[in-house]
Amino acid sequence: MNSETPDLSEDLRDGVLWITFERPEARNALTFAMYERLAALCSDLPTDGTVRAVVISGAGGKAFAAGTDMTQFRAFDTAQDALDYENRIDAVLEAVERCRVPTIAAINGACTGGGGSIAAACDIRIASASLKYGFPIARTLGNCLAAGNLARLSELIGAGRVRELIFTARLIEADEALRVGLVSEVLPDEASLMARATALADHVGSMAPLTLRATKEAMRRTRAATKVDDSDLITMCYMSDDFRTGIEAFLGKRKPEWTGK
Repeated sequence: MNSETPDLSEDLRDGVLWITFERPEARNALTFAMYERLAALCSDLPTDGTVRAVVISGAGGKAFAAGTDMTQFRAFDTAQDALDYENRIDAVLEAVERCRVPTIAAINGACTGGGGSIAAACDIRIASASLKYGFPIARTLGNCLAAGNLARLSELIGAGRVRELIFTARLIEADEALRVGLVSEVLPDEASLMARATALADHVGSMAPLTLRATKEAMRRTRAATKVDDSDLITMCYMSDDFRTGIEAFLGKRKPEWTGK
């Protein structure tokens, strides 16, 4: 497998596909090309046993992924731009969920925004002690999470905790993430995290593949059955003056002043 995206690497080793976000200078902020390559890799995996598991991680030692590269939002002019973006991200996350083999997010450091969504879409999440996870959009951008994202997070940690996390814009650290079930294991550092990811991928990859695939798909269908129309909410946030203010304030490293308009 050869990557078509310089900011995302892929390496097949002993039946495990390692996908690594490679923009450490930007804390692995995700470009649209990175999203699309991730989706393609997850969608196109063979089922002949050559790939038994996938591990997703971030390079640079400081972040799994810090969310979508915000400079891309400056091009949004219409409500359709916002809806197309959320639909695009939803398709990526669904590709991760539909991946035919087990997916493991090996999370070191910051895991926020789109990075947090990708991790939540994986089957298993393990983290190092440096984990900081969340969606601080109420403090930074003033946009919103799509309903599918909220449902996925609620399934993991409960609706009440999701509200509190977004309303306070705080980040969950490793001990709390383990306690609330966001991650299944916490390792002391990045080296031990990667070693554990290798062992875990080998282990789950040795299980009956059809059992795993059926379980993944049945759980996805259960949640998909309650899908709702959130286009009005996405339009309200992304087309607001507050969102424009949030983008420029974030990129200019200053605090935004919200107006609710």
